[in-house]
Amino acid sequence: MAEATPSSPGPSAAPRALDGIKVLDVSRVLAGPWCTQILADFGADVIKIESIGKGDDTRRWGPPDLPSEPGWEHSRESAYYLSCNRNKRSVAIDLAMPQGAALVRRLAARADVLVENFKVGGLKKFGLDYDGLHAVNPRLVYCSVTGFGQTGPYADRPGYDFVAQAMGGMMSITGEKDGPPIKPGVAMADLSTGMYAAVSVLIALRHAERTGEGQHIDCSLLDTQIATLANQGLSYLVGGVSPGRLGNAHPTVVPYRVFDAADGSIVVAVGNDSQFHTLCVALGTPELAADPRYVGNHQRVIHRDTLEATLQAAIGRRTVDALIATLCARGVPCGPVNTIGQIFADPFVEARGVVHRFQRADGVEIPSVAFPGKFSHTPASFDRPPPHVGEHTGEVLGQWLGLDDDERERLRQGGAIAG
Repeated sequence: MAEATPSSPGPSAAPRALDGIKVLDVSRVLAGPWCTQILADFGADVIKIESIGKGDDTRRWGPPDLPSEPGWEHSRESAYYLSCNRNKRSVAIDLAMPQGAALVRRLAARADVLVENFKVGGLKKFGLDYDGLHAVNPRLVYCSVTGFGQTGPYADRPGYDFVAQAMGGMMSITGEKDGPPIKPGVAMADLSTGMYAAVSVLIALRHAERTGEGQHIDCSLLDTQIATLANQGLSYLVGGVSPGRLGNAHPTVVPYRVFDAADGSIVVAVGNDSQFHTLCVALGTPELAADPRYVGNHQRVIHRDTLEATLQAAIGRRTVDALIATLCARGVPCGPVNTIGQIFADPFVEARGVVHRFQRADGVEIPSVAFPGKFSHTPASFDRPPPHVGEHTGEVLGQWLGLDDDERERLRQGGAIAG
């Protein structure tokens, strides 16, 4: 595969924030790889440890898939896999073989961070658990991502995002008021856990820099899902009543929902009384702003049904484009309800550099959605497309461990590493 052209919003010579940090990614699917992709975007050398042959489970979570690259027909790349594995190098190792597990231990002895999402205790038999690796590398930051944590009543259960969303209350507040519980369209428990894990790793790295002391980070999907209930969780803890489903309406802010315009749907999100007054004037219903039932948000929440019905009648007479032009000009937050295709065609995407495209040697483009934060001095960079299974096995073992060609060939012939 041809080397991808680096793409960075800043000067090419700008230092990357995590240059010099070595990360072993012994995780699969989404939460762990999402965490390590964030680290990789800012310069960490992330080595993705994969099983020989099939690699990460998500490689086969298609269609859609990229067409195979000549010479790599065995290595599938689904859109799902591509979403969370750029800027990494892949090393294919058989952990079940003593020689393979020993290689990963040697790599961990030279790493700053290890991220894994095996079942609790699943890496102990390979000597790759936290205690085993802490003994050989006391400064190692070791992050475990599981469904239910390393301790507690559910620690031994397998866990996926869907289960965490269900158990953690998210589905109970998502969906129409009289409809069934619904999960969001993406794996929010996984993605949130991946972001929390990345933040946790950076905090632990700062501690390790000061003290030379590594530590074990225990991140679970269910912990994260409960934490990200945010105001809804606190509503229960303060008020003692479980919030329910409200469809697209907000539990404590009104009007803040989807309305039907003459030619489509529009979100109107009024966050304060001043915006509400402006909305009423813009819609030709200034009397609503003076109505005692609607003068403050507290009153609007109580009388939401009558207010929203009146607003719907006014909004339904106008087109989406006309409403957006009118309301945005007056500072009222609003926006169209786009399909995914519509937002990727929006001029915002090009102006903000949302999509990066890698170019493969055979001419195939590999799209990637950029890290959203814009940094003035240490921006994210996109240097490598998501790797094929085992693409960098020999390269990494040579660079990190100094293994020569003969040593690597013996390991390949023995089945410990990919050929």
